[in-house]
Amino acid sequence: MSKSDIRICGLGGQGVIMSGMIIGKAASIYEDRYATLVQSFGPEARGSECSAQVMVSDEPIAFPYLRKSNIFVAMCQGAYEKFVDEMTDDAILIYESELVNIDDRVPSGAEAYGIAGTRIAAEDLGRRIVFNMVMCGFFAAVTDLVDVEAMRKAVENSVPPGTEKFNLKAFDAGYTEGVAQKKK
Repeated sequence: MSKSDIRICGLGGQGVIMSGMIIGKAASIYEDRYATLVQSFGPEARGSECSAQVMVSDEPIAFPYLRKSNIFVAMCQGAYEKFVDEMTDDAILIYESELVNIDDRVPSGAEAYGIAGTRIAAEDLGRRIVFNMVMCGFFAAVTDLVDVEAMRKAVENSVPPGTEKFNLKAFDAGYTEGVAQKKK
């Protein structure tokens, strides 16, 4: 396997950094691979654009900053606008379909997968706060980058005690949607 360069971006409060931590933890701790995480955010705690750069590889990673992402996760329009031009030609684009409008800047060789993650979290599950877990599940299904059980373990060991079952339910909702879209 070659190195995967992942950019997850959105607004502070959407769980962008936690999503990156879960992917990196799943790969490095539960699959014995190499992973790095570099996070970037504005001075505001919530509402400003932020991003997580995650690299996953079977080999040691010498330089942890990505130049182009071959997996791009956009959770809001502003973050999409800021980073869409940094995708590789064959990238996988994962986006919140009710918050992000993709356009002709997506490379023609890219695969795009959209999910109404905010709605699933708020309406189906009753708690908007698990939006990022829905996105992590969707990510696991459409990329096949990290084993689903490794991702589930990373979720379970990253969320506050007592919330594990609910967060895994959100993860599974996203995963189920991703599996359905991959079959199309």
